[in-house]
Amino acid sequence: MQKKYNTIMLIDDNEIDNLINRKMLEASNIADNVLVHTGAKSAIEFLKNIEKLPESYAKDLLPGLIFLDIDMPLMDGFQFLDLFNKLSETTKASCKIVMLTSSVNPRDVERAQSYQHIKRYLNKPLTQQIIVELDF
Repeated sequence: MQKKYNTIMLIDDNEIDNLINRKMLEASNIADNVLVHTGAKSAIEFLKNIEKLPESYAKDLLPGLIFLDIDMPLMDGFQFLDLFNKLSETTKASCKIVMLTSSVNPRDVERAQSYQHIKRYLNKPLTQQIIVELDF
């Protein structure tokens, strides 16, 4: 598979899920880099810090795709999305977000769909089939 993204970011507090999903992404050769954040708070701070850089650098560092879990301590996926919506237009345009969660709660699905930056709602874990079918 040809690389589609320079960088992909995983945001999930479950380190085993991160390991599995990272290995799946690396095996698929979909991106040059896979960044892992075990908390939404550190991920949003990372994105805010990138925004402080000159735009020519920022574009290379911003993840083209973010896989976001819902249920995390300190800051959940929806709180991340609320803060993400306050980031610059450049950042929001560069980062496509896929909700990757174990939640099958219809309210979570509906709520995720209310955010314009959510491109898909998927249940864990990632599979090669899912990765191949990603088309944004």
